[in-house]
Amino acid sequence: MTTLALDRPAPPRHISPGKGVQHALSLAWRGILKIRKNPEQLADVTLMPIVFLVIFVYLFGGALSGSTDAYLQMVVPGIIVMNILQACLTVGVQLNTDVTKGVFDRFRSMPIARSAPLIGAVLADVVRYVVCLTVLMVVATIMGYRIATSPGEFAVAILLALAFGLSFCWGSVFVGMLMKTPGSAQALMFVFIMPLTFGSNVFVQTNTMPGWLRAWADISPVSLMANALRGLMNGGPVAGPLAGALAWMAGAVVVFFPLATWAYRRRV
Repeated sequence: MTTLALDRPAPPRHISPGKGVQHALSLAWRGILKIRKNPEQLADVTLMPIVFLVIFVYLFGGALSGSTDAYLQMVVPGIIVMNILQACLTVGVQLNTDVTKGVFDRFRSMPIARSAPLIGAVLADVVRYVVCLTVLMVVATIMGYRIATSPGEFAVAILLALAFGLSFCWGSVFVGMLMKTPGSAQALMFVFIMPLTFGSNVFVQTNTMPGWLRAWADISPVSLMANALRGLMNGGPVAGPLAGALAWMAGAVVVFFPLATWAYRRRV
């Protein structure tokens, strides 16, 4: 035992930024391979978009917009934001799972950058966002949704949705590193995510809400991003809601990125 411990190479004291990037990309690939070997991990980003689309369009579309076709055009960009935000939950839960199962103990014994497992997990999560968007757009198109703008504007909308998820995923990382178990991390994040998504204009116009709720919904990051995507995908104003959404995204990174890295270093 002593000989093995002495023969094991100690992690280097300093790792260059270039090596750190390589380590993060390698661990991101590890996360992607985990998804490929366990595709059930994608159930939330493949089944939930379909469930929300079918339920809200066919159950409430006629009552809310007069026809399911009109409601579909309005609700698809909002559901994109909602599902991307919910997909952010997974990175915090998975990091918590790795910590509680001792995976990070193995990482600490390896000559890799300390931040590589965190950055790798976040980068691998982008695959989930892409799958979510692909499934959502395919199902929406089958149901009758049609993009009314140019391919370039649609591409910008998709990139914005991905950036939105990456900005807010740091809040998930922060909560995941604070909680003791994956279950408690997921439960706490749902407590914040569900009111944030439903207290917005994703499913209904804010002018139908009580004054106190409308005041929040009009400035909610979910509402602002949903309006920006509606402008880019359906046509309409983009600059105003986009500026507000970008401000929220920047604020989320400024607040939660330092907290997430602090909680991560404290935990591992």
